[in-house]
Amino acid sequence: MASPFSLLNLVSILVLLFAPGHTGESRDPFACDPKNGNTNGLPFCRTNLGIAERVRDLIGRLTLEEKVGLLVDNAAAVPRLGMKGYEWWSEALHGVSNVGPGTRFGGEFPAATSFPQVITTAASFNASLWEAIGQVVSDEARAMYNGGTGGLTYWSPNVNIFRDPRWGRGQETPGEDPVLAGRYAASYVRGLQGTDVNRLKVAACCKHFTAYDLDNWNGVDRFHFNAQVSKQDIEDTFDVPFRMCVKEGKVASVMCSYNQVNGVPTCADPNLLKKTVRAQWGLDGYIVSDCDSVGVLYSSQHYTSTPEEAAADAIKAGLDLDCGPFLGQHTHDAVKKGLLAETHVNAALANILSVQMRLGMFDGEPSAQQYGNLGPRDVCSPAHQQLALQAATQGIVLLKNDGPSLPLSPKTHHNVAVIGPNSNVTVTMIGNYAGIACGYTSPLQGITRYAQTNHHMGCDNVACIDDKQFGPAIDAARQADATVLIMGLDQSIEAETVDRAGLLLPGRQQDLISKVAAASKGPTILVLMSGGPVDITFAKNDPRVSAILWAGYPGQAGGAAIADILFGISSPGGKLPMTWYPQEYLTNLPMTNMAMRSGPSYPGRTYRFYKGPVLYPFGHGLTYTHFVHRVASAPKLVSVPVDGHRRTNNTNLENKAIRVTHARCGKLSITIHLDVKNMGSRDGTHTVLVFSAPPAGGGNWAPQKQLVGFEKVHVPAKAQQRVQINIHVCKLLSVVDKAGIRRIPMGEHSLHIGDDVKHSFSLQAQALGIIKS
Repeated sequence: MASPFSLLNLVSILVLLFAPGHTGESRDPFACDPKNGNTNGLPFCRTNLGIAERVRDLIGRLTLEEKVGLLVDNAAAVPRLGMKGYEWWSEALHGVSNVGPGTRFGGEFPAATSFPQVITTAASFNASLWEAIGQVVSDEARAMYNGGTGGLTYWSPNVNIFRDPRWGRGQETPGEDPVLAGRYAASYVRGLQGTDVNRLKVAACCKHFTAYDLDNWNGVDRFHFNAQVSKQDIEDTFDVPFRMCVKEGKVASVMCSYNQVNGVPTCADPNLLKKTVRAQWGLDGYIVSDCDSVGVLYSSQHYTSTPEEAAADAIKAGLDLDCGPFLGQHTHDAVKKGLLAETHVNAALANILSVQMRLGMFDGEPSAQQYGNLGPRDVCSPAHQQLALQAATQGIVLLKNDGPSLPLSPKTHHNVAVIGPNSNVTVTMIGNYAGIACGYTSPLQGITRYAQTNHHMGCDNVACIDDKQFGPAIDAARQADATVLIMGLDQSIEAETVDRAGLLLPGRQQDLISKVAAASKGPTILVLMSGGPVDITFAKNDPRVSAILWAGYPGQAGGAAIADILFGISSPGGKLPMTWYPQEYLTNLPMTNMAMRSGPSYPGRTYRFYKGPVLYPFGHGLTYTHFVHRVASAPKLVSVPVDGHRRTNNTNLENKAIRVTHARCGKLSITIHLDVKNMGSRDGTHTVLVFSAPPAGGGNWAPQKQLVGFEKVHVPAKAQQRVQINIHVCKLLSVVDKAGIRRIPMGEHSLHIGDDVKHSFSLQAQALGIIKS
């Protein structure tokens, strides 16, 4: 049986091959400096004691003023206890970033490896890749911390659901499916933090909790938006990635969002923070606000009458740390006015300080600790940059390939016209929340490695407001052996605070594509850079546009990855992590309507609930070869042990949807063995996606299908590999009713693998105990 297409071992090998001896530059200890005789004997500095005991000791030594100074991202120093100031806000969405003030580039650390934007990496459907990227990012983060230029607390990843295709920040997310987003979250967090929950490599943060997916649309912004969300949608869509991030990824932090949910600011909602994140899911770490969101709930949402009430409500709801100055300014007065007990402040501090202790910040010299040897040579190393190239290659999706016209051949396509506003970009490729990349390979530079190129922009930028530069581009296409148009979007069109008005290409881009394709002597290939889906129905239906690639925002090595796929050095294997809708989907569809399920005059959201026409479906992606699936082994009947059914309700269990809380879930799972055969003459990497459809008659509250498993497998030409998929019954085959209760439907379920395989099996309740009425 083939193991999953893992990159973890490859990264380890490359590091050994390319990285010489580490040179970690020593930085002064944050606290508990062995040279400080006033503190090195105190209990909170004694590493032989438990973290909880050390934290209690430290909190007991702090004054109220000192405590309040630690509740903000720019935490104050406590000189009398040997504690330096600390900036909590650093970002590492797809590489160490300088967006937050906690990390800066310069000196021995001029740059960091910039991986593809998350939406592109998610398209790989490769969990081992996501973890490998996290390991590299945390290596570079620790190295920069050791060198005095970075922090250890990174407010990444963004695991919100890409619910509406217009959302400007959809590019930051793993897509529209909650299980995909949750798997990504858990994998990336494990890579960042390591697997020892008591010793964090860095502290990650899953954000923005919850139902946050609107920035600025039609006069409604995130600071004033009240998301009206049903219990059903909260449970089966919006909360799923966060629950998986906490329970499976063991993330050290969760960030609450700007918006309100059902009239309550998320950062002041005890049901969300205390009850759900901490009590139900068991967060071992801290809860942080999005930046200035405590101030926003007071000043913009007018949720409280006074700033002291806002501070008190947030802390009592379960908020531990404020990104911004608000808690630092108003918590002391909130305590003095009796709105907040000092014990509430102590509880928040305990969550904050325990994470810093798990990071080793109270353990003395950083250079003497587990990751103290990481230094400048561990940033932008050849191994790390090679992984960035592999990530881009795995995330690129082949949408169309008539003929097939791809791959191109250097032997026959000697001269290539390279056209479009994104044809020679660099910074565009790294999307938002990026840092300074180690270096770039633009698409033009990548293609030039394989052919002579004739380059024309066609438009000054993606806005493409006129056709003044069309002429030279069209002439180049007439003479070239092949034409590659590299079009799409950038951060001027979709970004934080910038939601799109529609799904069409900006300005005259469509006109440029059509005219160039009509004139082209050879095949015309369209490459799109974008975070969100684009309605390119015209290109899909145009026979002169023979192939289409979606590259997302492919990172620093994006141009090399695009060229490698165009010329067949690499084979495409990505799948779309979001539905591509036609422009008409948006007709009378406000972004503010949060309902996932369809209804009268309402189309529904994502592949799980939308049943109308699409341009390309979730999971679409072609390859240069052809794969077929066969179920080698799978159960036909699965018994679900059920407890706690009253005698009066026990007569017809086989036709009911059993509450998950009544089932003995444990490790109850279904194992499917699939044979994947490569029917073509080229080696290829295949993404196996497994969907489940619940029994018929489940009502309009059940999704039409949902993703329950995926694996990446490399299959040589004409060969076959066996893949194992494990499906947890309670987590993945359950649905959520209108009351927000998760249930397992009994009866016949069906699994769908690709377009060629369907396997049906029956879930049958097995009553283990009866409670008398």
